[in-house]
Amino acid sequence: MGSAAELAAAVLMVAGFPALMLAALVPSVPAFAAAAAVTYLADHYLHRKGSYLINRLGKVRAGLSIRFLIRQLLLVLLLARLSLADNLIYYGAIACFIAFYGLQAPHGALVQLIRNRRRMPVATRNVDLKSRIRIPDAPPRRLLHRSAEKMLHLDLAAVVGILLAAQLKSSLIGFIGIGITVALATLYVLTLVPYVRGRKIPPNAERVLAAVDDWLGEYQPETVLYFSGSKDSAYQVNMWLDTMEKLDSKPLIILRERAILNNLAPTTVPVICVPGGVHLMNLDLSTVRVALYAANVGKNIHLLRVPTMKHVFIGHGDSDKLASVNPFSKVYDEVWTAGRAGRDRYAIADVGVRDDDIVEVGRPQLAPIQPWQGVPEDRIPTVLYAPTWEGWDGNPGNTSIVLAGENIVRKLVAADPPVRVLYKPHPFTGTVSKEAGAAHQRITALVRKAAAERAMDPRFVADTAAQAQAKAELDRIEARLAQLSGAGGDRGDEAEATREGLVDVARHEEVARLRAEWNDAYWRSFPDWEHRVITGAEPRLYDCFNVSDAMVSDISSVVSDFIASGKPYAVTDSAEVGVEEFKRNNTAVRAAVILSNSAKELGELLSAVRDPAADPLAEDRKELKQYLLGPDEPTSLEQFNTAVANLALKAETRNVGQQSRDAAALAEAETELANAVPGQRVSTAGDTDGVGTG
Repeated sequence: MGSAAELAAAVLMVAGFPALMLAALVPSVPAFAAAAAVTYLADHYLHRKGSYLINRLGKVRAGLSIRFLIRQLLLVLLLARLSLADNLIYYGAIACFIAFYGLQAPHGALVQLIRNRRRMPVATRNVDLKSRIRIPDAPPRRLLHRSAEKMLHLDLAAVVGILLAAQLKSSLIGFIGIGITVALATLYVLTLVPYVRGRKIPPNAERVLAAVDDWLGEYQPETVLYFSGSKDSAYQVNMWLDTMEKLDSKPLIILRERAILNNLAPTTVPVICVPGGVHLMNLDLSTVRVALYAANVGKNIHLLRVPTMKHVFIGHGDSDKLASVNPFSKVYDEVWTAGRAGRDRYAIADVGVRDDDIVEVGRPQLAPIQPWQGVPEDRIPTVLYAPTWEGWDGNPGNTSIVLAGENIVRKLVAADPPVRVLYKPHPFTGTVSKEAGAAHQRITALVRKAAAERAMDPRFVADTAAQAQAKAELDRIEARLAQLSGAGGDRGDEAEATREGLVDVARHEEVARLRAEWNDAYWRSFPDWEHRVITGAEPRLYDCFNVSDAMVSDISSVVSDFIASGKPYAVTDSAEVGVEEFKRNNTAVRAAVILSNSAKELGELLSAVRDPAADPLAEDRKELKQYLLGPDEPTSLEQFNTAVANLALKAETRNVGQQSRDAAALAEAETELANAVPGQRVSTAGDTDGVGTG
């Protein structure tokens, strides 16, 4: 249900309909009115919350329209039980509900037609289509948002009027309510009509595609990031946005699903969303020389078929998972990995990817992670506990939170000399496993209790003035961010968002600067010895990396990313396969302190933090970092740009060679034709085209 309130509303709604029937049979107008009010309010609340129950009811033929119809039929039954079957209000109620449902069909058809006609064949961001084609304003949001629910609720006037007529024995008030319902429903339908014709609908697909091609011809993109996937996979393309913004060549992002576009993070890079494969294949991408692919999906074939560009698999993370050595990767001209580890994975997997086609480019996304400089003398060490979630398969090795989490946190908060604990769980924690959710709650309570006890300890003194100043800065920054977010405006629909999709670069840069300032103020807004539970999108995981001196985590990309910092880290062998086997199966833990579920090995991690000179794994971490992520110099972004430039040169060389071959073939054909004309055999009267005359 999502919450106790939703559960209560669901129970009230489900119980309300039997109560309506009982009230109709008794009969009792006040009881019917009370039960009807409960069903109306509970239904409306659950719809606004997007409750799971509402979705399920639609699957078992108890959807929104059926629920309203049942309530109306029960009202007619109430009138009959009140001996009003011969009264005009009885026939008026029946006629009203028939007419009301007669208006549902044109209403639904108009809403769907408006949405279809305003759906663009190509949706864009940061692409100037406004100067090329006319895209009208979207209809007012109040007309189309939750339109079916709004239309059905117009019966409220009739229901109230009929109930009052039954109670007061006066048909007039009932017919007033009926008139209001029918008039409002008719007006709603008529209001929608202008938006399905004329200048209120966007141009047709042909004109939109021509405008996009015109823009492409002017912009002349050189490097494309291509992505297709479900809305939950938007993070896979979002992680590359910053890199695309910093390319030396002209970037373009091509998406295949509208859901991805709606979940795309803000960017200054031009974005084109092309759901139709035929439309994509007809776009003018003749200036593109390099295409980058972040996922192996079937729709990649629509761009892979273009021979004038070189195709590269860049993936969405570097790990020991099977997805990192997918045999599908053979279709690309090159496969780019972070470091030597990626190259070795393909060699070991032997899936047909040639070593010559693998290029090591580092991980540009890890640039915000700062290298460790040791613990400053004026503060205690900070240890980040960032467990991953439980996953879908129930494997105990997925997360440490159930079997080891409490042990880890207890030992950390009781450490002597003391350390600060930051607990940042995966946002999906507890969504599948109740045990994981319960463990998360207990760990949260542990951290907060330890924080409260430390705040009472006279050894730890807070600089209240500095914290108050930092909190004031946070308030100022958050107010400005909210103002900037509002300044962006709500796009009416896909067509209007495409028209108004040009990013305000100055605003975009200010938001980025303010977010950096917010992060700095956040860490200054509480003492640097205070234990902290960190949930939500801010501060980000990499920000937590930068203020920490060590980390405890599980097998996930979190570990691979943290290695970029060079800081000590520990990984929990929750499945208890053993240290040697654990290291053999997981490259990223080869320089980690391996924890059992008891967490008794935590002392090794804390010793390395307190005395870096005596850290036995320091050199191993340096070697592993280079093996997994490549060298620090040149920077990963420089390596990435070099790889793009080199591949673009290969594409251009191929295209020039192809043009030369085509020109030579054409010249040869013309020469042969010219030589053949003078000696062409002229037929005579006796020729019979090879047929004997015997």
